[in-house]
Amino acid sequence: MEAEPAPLQATLASAFARTGRGLHTGRRATVRVIPAEAGTGILFCRRMPDGTSASVRALWQYQVPQPLCTALQTPEGPLVRTVEHLLAALSAFAIDNARVEIDAEELPIFDGSALPWCAAIREAGRVALAAPRSRIRVRRLVEVRDGRRALSIAPADALSVEARLVLAHLGEMRWTGTISPETFEGALAPARSFGRLKWALPLKLYAFTTGRPILRGADFSSTAAIVGSRVVGGMRGPAEPVRHRVLDLIGDLSLAGGPILGHVRAAHTGHTLNHALVAKLMRDPSAWELV
Repeated sequence: MEAEPAPLQATLASAFARTGRGLHTGRRATVRVIPAEAGTGILFCRRMPDGTSASVRALWQYQVPQPLCTALQTPEGPLVRTVEHLLAALSAFAIDNARVEIDAEELPIFDGSALPWCAAIREAGRVALAAPRSRIRVRRLVEVRDGRRALSIAPADALSVEARLVLAHLGEMRWTGTISPETFEGALAPARSFGRLKWALPLKLYAFTTGRPILRGADFSSTAAIVGSRVVGGMRGPAEPVRHRVLDLIGDLSLAGGPILGHVRAAHTGHTLNHALVAKLMRDPSAWELV
């Protein structure tokens, strides 16, 4: 019996563009996502005001610490930040190769969810390329911890997540599922970025007085604001905050450079812990293999 053919890499069938304000800079940006050839990966290309451009691949080696988001930067290049929602949608829809052109530092936040990116990807379509698609299969348990925060990944036949989050006055929230285009778009993509209003307002004041780009674009239209025991305007479905943490996690895991086969357990995780897990996994060749 002949072996089944390996799955193929894919890109977008057509380009799309979207415009919106950044969550942290508050500045408008236009993003154009265009098809790319096999082996490109997800490549961010920032156009500078002087007409030059600089590129950075969406890989864990180029992740740099920035508050409350995922950011990429090469040693000699400019920063590109808040990439996690687009990366999550591209990963969930199995888009391996795309060129992301942006005319500002930060991608748009839209309504705080990944639904606008999902709609754009579905409209553009997906097309297979004449190159095999390699996946990163986890071979043994890898975990990272920081106090009550914990994140691990173990061998599995597909990417699945078991997540837990406890918020004061809101209680414990859980989400478990296997990541597919349908699961991502239906259960995770609608979940919005969130935060407590009592912490957001001082941060916005700090950003205004210091000139730092933190939450300058955050408002009730771009985030789910928590006041006491409620979300202003209500939640988009049950356990919205933990679902958004999983959304971010999917985007951050894509920085490994390919689709991951593994089961993730997450407790109170965030970008810092997500990045630490990816780096620990990828720095240990005995913990994974390409298939």
